[in-house]
Amino acid sequence: MKRRYKTIHKKMTSPRHTTDDDEESFPSSFRKKDEQVKILFPWLRSYMFRRNLSSAAVLAAFVIVGATVSYAIMDMNGHLPDFLGGAGQFLGTGPVAPDPNLLESARLGLSNMAAAKRKLEISTWNIAAINNNPFEYWITYDENPEYENIMTNIEAFLENPGENDVKVSEVFTEDMFAELEKRMDGVGWDNIRGYWNKDFKDRKIISGFMKDPLLGSKRLASMPDRITNTINVVGSDEPVCRPTVINMYGGDLGNLKLWWEAWEKFMFDTPLTIQTKDGTRTDPPYKMLQPIKKAKYPDITPEEEAVSLPLQTMCGAIFDAILVHMMNTVSAPDVWQSLKKTMVENLNRQKVPHTLDILEKVYVASDIVTLQEVSGSFIEQARKRALGQQYWIVSPGEMDAVRDQNSVIFLKKETFPAGPSAEITALVENSFEEGVAVPIAKGDILAITATDRDGIPFVVTSFHGDTNGLATKPVLSAIVKAMNSDSTLVTHKLVFGLDANTYEKAKPGKQQDVLEWADHYLSYGLTSCWGDKPNPSNYTTFNSRTYLQPQLNKACKKSDKRANGDVNPKDFILFGKKDFKATKTWKDNTGEKKYTEDMAFPTLNFPSDHGILATVLEPITTTEIS
Repeated sequence: MKRRYKTIHKKMTSPRHTTDDDEESFPSSFRKKDEQVKILFPWLRSYMFRRNLSSAAVLAAFVIVGATVSYAIMDMNGHLPDFLGGAGQFLGTGPVAPDPNLLESARLGLSNMAAAKRKLEISTWNIAAINNNPFEYWITYDENPEYENIMTNIEAFLENPGENDVKVSEVFTEDMFAELEKRMDGVGWDNIRGYWNKDFKDRKIISGFMKDPLLGSKRLASMPDRITNTINVVGSDEPVCRPTVINMYGGDLGNLKLWWEAWEKFMFDTPLTIQTKDGTRTDPPYKMLQPIKKAKYPDITPEEEAVSLPLQTMCGAIFDAILVHMMNTVSAPDVWQSLKKTMVENLNRQKVPHTLDILEKVYVASDIVTLQEVSGSFIEQARKRALGQQYWIVSPGEMDAVRDQNSVIFLKKETFPAGPSAEITALVENSFEEGVAVPIAKGDILAITATDRDGIPFVVTSFHGDTNGLATKPVLSAIVKAMNSDSTLVTHKLVFGLDANTYEKAKPGKQQDVLEWADHYLSYGLTSCWGDKPNPSNYTTFNSRTYLQPQLNKACKKSDKRANGDVNPKDFILFGKKDFKATKTWKDNTGEKKYTEDMAFPTLNFPSDHGILATVLEPITTTEIS
């Protein structure tokens, strides 16, 4: 297994690759095997060296047997060596021999920390990627009762449309289709009037279009929405949004005429410069659409596949027209558009500043902060604020530039004066069980080493689990294996903040059960801020989808927000059971160190769908272990 152990540049301004000089300062076990052979090979040619080596091997065998017997005696009497409270006890096969200097440093560090009555405050938070649709999730909006009214009326419109279930052609009109047809013919696409006349124009807007499961499985409306909903353009901090209800579009959608004029212009007459893997390209949005392939979406017919570009464009237009029609039916245009503007400002545009404010003003006492789903823009802004003066802000050497979701670690400079020393993410990723596919993406894991002011060496890790939590156990196992693979890392104390994506009532084989997760970390000598066995109903998320988003099969009625929403115990802080004990733990979904149970979030004041989790640790001394 090839391992990488990367020194971190103290200024943390950009990732850098290991140099030859860096390699010389690393533990020998991290050097490439061929380099070690080059160093040792000349000695192996010597007969005297080989004979002495054989004698030494016999002596070493006696030493190992004696150490094993001593260990067993100490174990029976409850006096284990101090390093076994950290990574050292984790694997049944046992760790490598610990570096004696670091082992002593860790022991003295914990003693010094205890003598000084110092504690370690740790916070973890999945700050959540920016959601471009302010209406997608139910939020708590006590400041304006119109929010509940509008969302409830939209739910009723879709669940019980009655006379509102009019024909598509009464919303997306014949004139609109004729203009769209002319546009699509003009760019060289096949004509689809036959589909309009025979299939779509006489469908009912709710029962025949919005709720058609086959239309959903063919992706004829959701695919163009995904590609053109919000487009990040080169040279601008603000994305460009398609004229629709379900994004940050700020233009007037007070009637269908205004909407159609803006929509047609956006799709066909607005060249946008975007970044691609091969550089930049400038095209109007219609050129960004991708064919829908039957090989990937088998419900689409071969005939539909052949005309999937114009067909999805028409379906996308119908979808947006219905959304505008619904909103203007259930609410006055000035009411819902004013509401949307406030929501966009607080939930979308001010999300990063709001998040930074909470960290800077409420959680500034934290010694370690682990964050998940962090954008590159967030990292840049954090470094420019007071947080950048108070913390080492550490991002992965290999950032996720596509999803723009990364795990990040803040280390308080007062607590870690020397800053982070190395990134060991690659070592962790190379420690997964061979042949087992682990559902992680670039940027999900960040693992670093650092030594605090008391001389305690730490491995600090931040991790964002996959939606079903199936990567959570393998990632912890890989961290433990990585720490056990080296004589220096085996002496480090693990602090692990993560969005585990665990579930109170998991679907067997498809989701990670929270109590099974607890059994897993306990098996490695770890415990959590929630104790050895977390309460499965101690939730850190409460979110559920509304009816104003493309996947209506995932929508929750207002009355079912809790029963059918994502209300689960997902967030954890882990540490060595024989290293530290938690003296205080709290969760927060208000930004005020308070958690309101049974409240859907985000809210206008709390910008994430995950609560903040924080704990205060104090060291366990050798005497306490005994």
